[in-house]
Amino acid sequence: MTDADRSREDDWFRQNEKELLEAARIARLKRQQEREAGEKEGERRRLRELHYLKCPKCGHDMKAQDLSGVEVDRCTHCEGLFFDAGEFESIFTKRAGERRGFWRGLLRI
Repeated sequence: MTDADRSREDDWFRQNEKELLEAARIARLKRQQEREAGEKEGERRRLRELHYLKCPKCGHDMKAQDLSGVEVDRCTHCEGLFFDAGEFESIFTKRAGERRGFWRGLLRI
């Protein structure tokens, strides 16, 4: 084998190793991103289960309650009342009589 042949062979191995190392680096980054995304999703799921329908004031369970077509969350301990996004605004889009019915039901009059 001549020096030129060895030089070409060495160049080929260097190039091939470079491509293999780059492919391995990209695969490692992809696995790392997937693992981090899975951990973030797992943490979000764990936090949601930990806090789902729990009163932000006292930490006790809350119960969903339908009042005149609007579902509100009421704490079973401190009787706190909590609205999800858009629920409070939907009360004011109702007619005056329906609004009175909602507030009376809310106050249990």
